[in-house]
Amino acid sequence: MGFRDDAQLDTSQVEDVRGSTGRFGRVPGGGITVGGGGLGLIAAIIGLLFGVNVFSGGAGPLSGLDDRTLGTPAADNTELAASCRTGADANEREDCRIVGYVNSIQAYWKGQFERSGRAYPIAKTRFFTGEVPTGCGPATSDVGPFYCPADKYVYIDLGFFDDLRTKFGAQGGPFAEAYVLAHEYGHHVQDTLGILKGGSGGQGAESRSVRTELQADCFAGLWAHNAASTRYLQPLTQADIADSLDAAAAVGDDRIQSEFQGRVTPETWTHGSSAQRQHWFSVGYEQGSVAACDTFKGSV
Repeated sequence: MGFRDDAQLDTSQVEDVRGSTGRFGRVPGGGITVGGGGLGLIAAIIGLLFGVNVFSGGAGPLSGLDDRTLGTPAADNTELAASCRTGADANEREDCRIVGYVNSIQAYWKGQFERSGRAYPIAKTRFFTGEVPTGCGPATSDVGPFYCPADKYVYIDLGFFDDLRTKFGAQGGPFAEAYVLAHEYGHHVQDTLGILKGGSGGQGAESRSVRTELQADCFAGLWAHNAASTRYLQPLTQADIADSLDAAAAVGDDRIQSEFQGRVTPETWTHGSSAQRQHWFSVGYEQGSVAACDTFKGSV
C-alpha cells in the first residue's frame, strides 16, 4: 500500500503542537475521552486494570476527568505544510503519512454522510509530544491516541507507533497506523450520529463500552474497504490488512490483561478481546456497509 504520488494533502486538518505543550493550568470544561484505554500505553493499562485515572488522578479509567487544562497551545503548521504537500511526501515521512490518512478517512466519511443527506463535520487531529491540554482534561502520551467529544479533536503522540511495536508486540507497518487513526475517527462518526450519548455502558465482554469500541473497529474496516476510492491511496494489499488485524489483536483486552496482570478477566473488559476486534474490523472491510457495523444488536 502506498499513497498516490499526485494526491494533494490538506494539512489544515491537522494541528501540530509538538514541542509546545507544557504544564497544565485550569479552564472550565472537561469530558470523557474515547479510545485511549484500548489503544493506550502502560499507564493507561494500569488505569484500565486498577481504576486509576491517568489523566488527572481521579477514580475510573479515562473518565470523571477534572477540569485542569492550560488552554490550547498555538499550533505551528509551517513546517508540516511545507513538507507535506503530496502523496509522494506521505510515502517518505511518517507525519505526512498520518496527514494523508486523516485526509482519506475524512474524505470517505464526508462522502458517506452526503449520500445520506447529512453534513459531516471535519474533525482535526492534533499532534503533540509528552502532554497536552484537551477539552476532556489534561492528557499525556501514556494514554495513547484518543478522541475527545468535548472539543471534537483526535489527539496523538506519534511516538505511540513505536510503542505499539515494542510494548504491545504488534508487527507495525504503515497500515497499522492507518487502523489506529481510522478507529479514532470512527468515534468521531459515532459522536456525530449521537451514539456516544448513550454513555460508557460499564464493563464486560458484552457491555456497551465494548460494543462502542467494536463499532469503531468496524468503521475502521469500512474505511479500509473504500480507502482507494478516496483517491489518496493505492489499492490495499493483503499485507496491509494483515497489519491492521495484527494491530487490532495487539490492543485486545484479553491480550493486554494477560501480558500486564497475568490473567484474563472478561468481566472488566471495556474494548473487546483480540478476536472481537479483529472480527469487527473484518466485518467492515469485507462487507463495506455501514449497516453491517451495528454492534449494538445481538452477541458480539
